[in-house]
Amino acid sequence: MQATLFHTSHSHVDRFDRIRDRIAPDAVLNHHVREDWLARAQNGISADLQAEICEEIGQATDPAMCTCTTIGPMAETVGAIRVDRPMMSRAAEIGAPILFVYCLESTLGPSLDLLKQAFAPNTPDVAMLSLGQVWPLFESGRSDAFEHAIADHVEDALQQQQVKCTVLAQASMSGATALIRSPTPVLSSPEQALRDLFRR
Repeated sequence: MQATLFHTSHSHVDRFDRIRDRIAPDAVLNHHVREDWLARAQNGISADLQAEICEEIGQATDPAMCTCTTIGPMAETVGAIRVDRPMMSRAAEIGAPILFVYCLESTLGPSLDLLKQAFAPNTPDVAMLSLGQVWPLFESGRSDAFEHAIADHVEDALQQQQVKCTVLAQASMSGATALIRSPTPVLSSPEQALRDLFRR
């Protein structure tokens, strides 16, 4: 099995390689990192940026996956797998209410649209938890502090409300999953997405 992954953070290369080594060590992952795509998309995706993204991803000859939630909808139009689609399907299987956790406003619309698709024709009950204040930790390379901060905020939120599962909207947040001490399922996208990709 060989696949091409498109990232907007270099940290995802090791993240996805570690998962690959554990669940499918014979698989080959070709990584393409374009941090500028996410930076340029923060104030809206221009027609030029959209065309650039679609052209580059569309040229992949292997099965392709986009690991960035913000540009995921565009990547999917040219045949790539969205990293968060399998996770949203799993959330729909578990059911609502859902605690939906995100760090970037640019991911909110695409993520919620995908969650609603997974629940269709029903409308899920979703409690929002915005953690934009911790994103600078990720941007500065302080991954451990970033993940622990997410875990602390999620645990606080779960003490205040009853939900059936928690969704960590961005692949960059996945490291917090193991740190959250709660019987409530906590879903993150990377491993589920890779398992889905390798089944194809």
